[in-house]
Amino acid sequence: MTDPSTREEAVLSAVEARREHVNAAIPEELPIKRPERLYEASRYLLDAGGKRLRPTVLLAVGEALTDVDGLSEDVDYRAFEDLTGEPVDLMAAAVSVEVIQSFTLIHDDIMDDDELRRGVPAVHEEFGLDTAILAGDTLYSKAFEILLETGAPAERSVDALHMLASTCTKICEGQSLDVAFEQRGDVVPDEYMEMIEHKTAVLYAASAAMAGIVLGADEETVDALYGYGLDVGRAFQIQDDVLDLTVPSEKLGKQRGSDLVENKQTLITVHARRHDVDVDALVETDDVEAVTEAEIDDAVERLHEAGSIEYANQTARDLVEQGKGRLQRLPENDARRLLEDLADYLIEREY
Repeated sequence: MTDPSTREEAVLSAVEARREHVNAAIPEELPIKRPERLYEASRYLLDAGGKRLRPTVLLAVGEALTDVDGLSEDVDYRAFEDLTGEPVDLMAAAVSVEVIQSFTLIHDDIMDDDELRRGVPAVHEEFGLDTAILAGDTLYSKAFEILLETGAPAERSVDALHMLASTCTKICEGQSLDVAFEQRGDVVPDEYMEMIEHKTAVLYAASAAMAGIVLGADEETVDALYGYGLDVGRAFQIQDDVLDLTVPSEKLGKQRGSDLVENKQTLITVHARRHDVDVDALVETDDVEAVTEAEIDDAVERLHEAGSIEYANQTARDLVEQGKGRLQRLPENDARRLLEDLADYLIEREY
């Protein structure tokens, strides 16, 4: 078994290598042009950073399917040979999913009235609400324009566009469910899993499956890749729920336990309620700035006693193992091992 610290180092190095390619492609696909303020706002979060995990998944799937070494200086994602040997612009597909991710972040920050994102003021704080909404809308439409640039055969391009469009619809459905759940105390685990599948996991699923689609993989392989993304994406969100409670505030970059204070439903709180924990009484305030570390410590201890945090951890681990099993349809190579290690890293990370 690979040591987690060794795996983390290897995964982050592999992600960084692919992130450099993605970062170079973003200004090519989304240049600053008139009206400059709109495109500056659209590019703002993309330029602010991000791990580029979703485009990394897409590129790694492409490498695994075609047995290409993604760390080779000879790899050309702009003219990437598909399974018939014809060139496809795989990078265009990778950028399209990162652009959708940025679109969701802009609108999430508006809805939550968050002031910071990636260590900088949120887009609506920096550019104003009107421009932020327009920037999000611009990114949404640009993602489809960019995806049309892969040069894949028409049937594959249509399938990829359909997947990205349906993914965006599901993200909105998931966000709506998340908002509605804040007013409910009777959410069951299956409902929560449906919400995070739509809100978070579907973009990982689309990232994995779209690589298979544009490169000409068979339907069974595309379905397996989609399932991998769903499993890993759900595990990623569950782990985020755990980290919100267990990682110090200074490392999180926000108040620890903010999800609990704001009454956001997580797999932890859903489990706790079903085991007779009065979740609403775990903290007395609904003001993130007013909650104390001692209150969060007491709440976390109670959730540990109920087995709720371990339940969430185990669910994430089970999902990762299930997702890794779906990769058996891919050739055995370094890229497939990266996808397996990336799945493990997402539930082992400390933030």
